[in-house]
Amino acid sequence: MTREAFMLTVPHQGVRQVSAVWDLPEGPPRATFVLAHGSGAPMSSEFLEDIAPRLARAAGLAVMRFNYAYAELMVRTGGRRPPERRPALEVVHRAALDAARARYPDLPLIGGGKSLGGRISTLLAAEGAALDGLILLGYPLHPPGKPERQRVEHFPDVTVPTLFLQGTRDALADLELLRPALERFAGDQTLHVVEGGDHSFSVLKRSGRTTQDVFDELTAAVAAWADAAL
Repeated sequence: MTREAFMLTVPHQGVRQVSAVWDLPEGPPRATFVLAHGSGAPMSSEFLEDIAPRLARAAGLAVMRFNYAYAELMVRTGGRRPPERRPALEVVHRAALDAARARYPDLPLIGGGKSLGGRISTLLAAEGAALDGLILLGYPLHPPGKPERQRVEHFPDVTVPTLFLQGTRDALADLELLRPALERFAGDQTLHVVEGGDHSFSVLKRSGRTTQDVFDELTAAVAAWADAAL
């Protein structure tokens, strides 16, 4: 497995370049996966640092991560920043998709990400971004404690095959609400439930499973979905 770090030029006021990295499989990749980070941590979060190379090795994906502009500033300054508004996130995300497509123009292009990054990916897909699929790691269906504020208005416009990976203890996605919401999805959708997982897929010690066990499950689910969808 090979890792290549680079700077991605983006059309963003104030931040002209953001950090990005490729995790590449040993052999030729069968698809590219632009994996966006969640709201509270950059692309170098412990979760993404673990899952990205696993997906490259086990699923044969060329996995590209990048920082949104606000996350790039967090890394540079060492301070906390809230996510920017949707247009600023989307302009950086589109630049990442364009970079992935330019490097591997003949491969299927998958979007997705952790929480916020996954949601922005679905919004871009609904707007017509040229994607061949979506992989969503903990879709933020609603804010914590506010299940009535569901983020599903764009689901009928998402036409590509999509894999939802969700934990049963996810405070941002009540599965009893997510399942009927998926019926509004235009494209084929697959829901893989991680028993006992929270929004970060952490499980309780009494479950008898380790973090690595859960990551193995996530990786296997992505590989199986890719076999069927690509």
